[in-house]
Amino acid sequence: MLTDPRTGRARPHPAASGGGRGVAESAGAAVAAARRALPGWSGLTARERARRLLRFAAVLEDAAGEYAAAERAGTGKPFAEAAAEVAQCVDVIRFSAGAARADLAPAAGRRLPGRESWVRWEPLGVVAAVVPWNYPLLIAVWRFAPALAAGNTVVLKPAETTPDSALLAARHAHEELGPGVLTTLPGGRETGRRLVGHEGVDAIAFTGGRAGGLDVAARAGVRRVSLELGGNCPALVLPDAPAYTWERLAAACVYNAGQSCAAPARVLTPRSCYERTVAGLAGALAGRRAGADFGPLNSPEQLKRFDGLLAASRAGVRHVAPVAPAEDERDGYWRPATVLADLPDDDPAVCEEVFGPVLTVQAVPDTDALVRAANGVPHALAASVWGETVPEVLRLAGALDAGEVWVNCHLEQTAELPHGGRRQSGQGTDLSVLALAEYQRPKTVTVALD
Repeated sequence: MLTDPRTGRARPHPAASGGGRGVAESAGAAVAAARRALPGWSGLTARERARRLLRFAAVLEDAAGEYAAAERAGTGKPFAEAAAEVAQCVDVIRFSAGAARADLAPAAGRRLPGRESWVRWEPLGVVAAVVPWNYPLLIAVWRFAPALAAGNTVVLKPAETTPDSALLAARHAHEELGPGVLTTLPGGRETGRRLVGHEGVDAIAFTGGRAGGLDVAARAGVRRVSLELGGNCPALVLPDAPAYTWERLAAACVYNAGQSCAAPARVLTPRSCYERTVAGLAGALAGRRAGADFGPLNSPEQLKRFDGLLAASRAGVRHVAPVAPAEDERDGYWRPATVLADLPDDDPAVCEEVFGPVLTVQAVPDTDALVRAANGVPHALAASVWGETVPEVLRLAGALDAGEVWVNCHLEQTAELPHGGRRQSGQGTDLSVLALAEYQRPKTVTVALD
């Protein structure tokens, strides 16, 4: 049963094309359709694939209101957030379409005596893209846009609670790109396992939790795998942090109700400015109300996990903001913006990714201890540094073990810049021209001239 996170009530399931098949049969049919479409799609020139992707992007843009409504149905996002994410999706598809026409291969030439050599970049084949519920369309586009631009076909498996926009995208892709080029396979975890383990799948792109990523890696064998597995991201606040630090961190914390892998989670600051930091963040978050200013958590399961982590936290200081849902939405999955302070290093809210509108604040002896504390958890996706002394903030940014670091801002991304994790946050790259390499493989061709 699907529910509306804003009300907690059941909602209609969007129409799917499963035809009453079982899980294994549905996965097999989706992979077979992608396999049939592969020769025609990969055989197109990069220019023609780009033209079709640009038409697809235009259709998505024209139907932006419909896509935003589909996003809201399963996530409860405010309309403005959903609409902005749809606009980002259009931009990423257009960027990928153009990037595929750029020549990123080593230059051809005489690399051996009497021989001419060059490198061909070829698609991997059928890509299984398994994406989560927090950004159902945006993360799907991050995965399928470069994969399609590189000449692959894609079977997209959305989260069970948020299939709406993925099904809509598959319908428009069928019309603009051709049958089987982008197929959406709705379902639960068993559907994802069947898809990932199918012998007709050549590569897997997975965004989700660490347990799911490990399961994908085990089922993938020697096939190419791209994983993005979460963040629990640190924000390093220096004594000379700008006055706008608190408001910007608060805005990033509550965006999408904190359900962002790269959201700020662990605020680390020298003891000399600890009290100022706690007070500043508490004041900034007090003005951001769940229901009025940001959306709900996604599901009863996410609600239970969130409540369990906060109940287990040993924080000595808690600043809890108001909740202000509409009258008919009081039974939704709303949780307040919260600051947790005066907590031990091994507190559950510090060691685990809470994935909600929560900031923990920890004091360290001095600035040298900031990096040790920031790098002291298994995740290594993103981080931020807040301060006005340029050499110091750049030194810290370079020392952080993260795939993406912001200075005096957080959670700001664009199609041109790569996003990806390290260590337990995964491997591989989303966004930028580097994302195309995730879905291609090189072939060297050498010709004897004698």
